[in-house]
Amino acid sequence: MEDKQLRWVLLTAIAPVAWGSTYFVTRHALPADAPLWGAVIRCLPAGMLVLLVVRRLPRGGWWWRSLVLGVLNVGGFNVLVYIVGQRLPSSLAATLMSTSAAAMMLLAWIVLRQRPRLLAAAGAVAGIGGVALMLAPGAAGAVDGWGVAASIGAMLSSSLGFVLTVRWGSGIPPLTMTAWQLLAGAVAVLPVALVVEGGPPALTVTSLAGFVYVIVVATALAYAVWFTGLQRLPAGVVGVIGLLNPVTGVVLGVAIAAEPFGPPQMIGLALVLGGVLLGATRVRFAPREGSHRAA
Repeated sequence: MEDKQLRWVLLTAIAPVAWGSTYFVTRHALPADAPLWGAVIRCLPAGMLVLLVVRRLPRGGWWWRSLVLGVLNVGGFNVLVYIVGQRLPSSLAATLMSTSAAAMMLLAWIVLRQRPRLLAAAGAVAGIGGVALMLAPGAAGAVDGWGVAASIGAMLSSSLGFVLTVRWGSGIPPLTMTAWQLLAGAVAVLPVALVVEGGPPALTVTSLAGFVYVIVVATALAYAVWFTGLQRLPAGVVGVIGLLNPVTGVVLGVAIAAEPFGPPQMIGLALVLGGVLLGATRVRFAPREGSHRAA
């Protein structure tokens, strides 16, 4: 793997690792039964923080595009992820979300005409198979149906949103794209949160620390590096790198919550990491023309 290629792969990998930790933080640190306000508190400060850096507002058609992408990638997605984090164990939630690798590859083929490379497809299959092995038989126990539905919805929403970001985002710097989508998604959810959940939830020291982490690391930083990767790598390959999300969820569950980690999980972890490396092999890095022009 070329040094330049490895750099973009490693940078992009920050996002799924950070997102994989969000399930654990949501379940153990954030207020329960507040998914709408959870998404607003997470995304609005993060968007404002990034906007202070880029100091640029959308123009023309980017107002409605930012709203669509913000709902798919940020607002709706984070509401669903909050529900998932509260209703499902971290390892199971991350496992279900891992199917986004295949979804992104398929949508990139349909929407972007990016035919998946054989190695990337093989990496996705190996990674998903590895994620399935990472759950010990029967370890999930009774599965919450609403949690599963929310997980599938979040996976489909973000996969479509990320592919549309690639299609529409030529010429928009990644940080600018991050600011617009975070703010648009938060603004879209805010009035719904006020109507459905009333005022914002009371925060404890633990929940405040949890929100600081998800705002700075798992949102502002993670979205910025993820959109950068989408501009530098084929969408299908980025989807394979996203398999690090469930790996993080399971590792945190084992290290902190004392979840079991036997031979099936070891083999599964090796398959996921191998799938990421396989899917990122022999990628051509031809940046899209004008990818760094000002909006």
